[in-house]
Amino acid sequence: MQITSTAISLNVPDVEASASWARQFLGFTEEMAADGFASLAHPEAGMNLIYLATGLPTFKPASAAGKADGLLVVFTVEDIDADYARLQEAGVEIVTPIETEPWGERYFQMADPNGVTYQLVQWVEPTDPQYAQ
Repeated sequence: MQITSTAISLNVPDVEASASWARQFLGFTEEMAADGFASLAHPEAGMNLIYLATGLPTFKPASAAGKADGLLVVFTVEDIDADYARLQEAGVEIVTPIETEPWGERYFQMADPNGVTYQLVQWVEPTDPQYAQ
């Protein structure tokens, strides 16, 4: 198999709300859009974010429509503390405040207007010696 590009497609009630949020707070740009559809790109993400409106008859499989429970959209960043401060100051809904796991995963989580959870991560030195390399 030769993969030529990557995208994540999210089924949301309000496509424009999520797309606008990703453009404003995460720096994505719109590549294409139509009624009930938006495809966004980011020069450093290596993938597209696609939003499809809940209820579109073209959404397949229909049994998966609106079922993203437990889904996290995760991006690794270089300065988690600066991003946290910037997004918190901008009024983004932070659903999990910044914390650091013993294995070196420093992260926080936020939600867009449709309730999609995004997580920003920065890998730091583990605080637990069992995870040190």
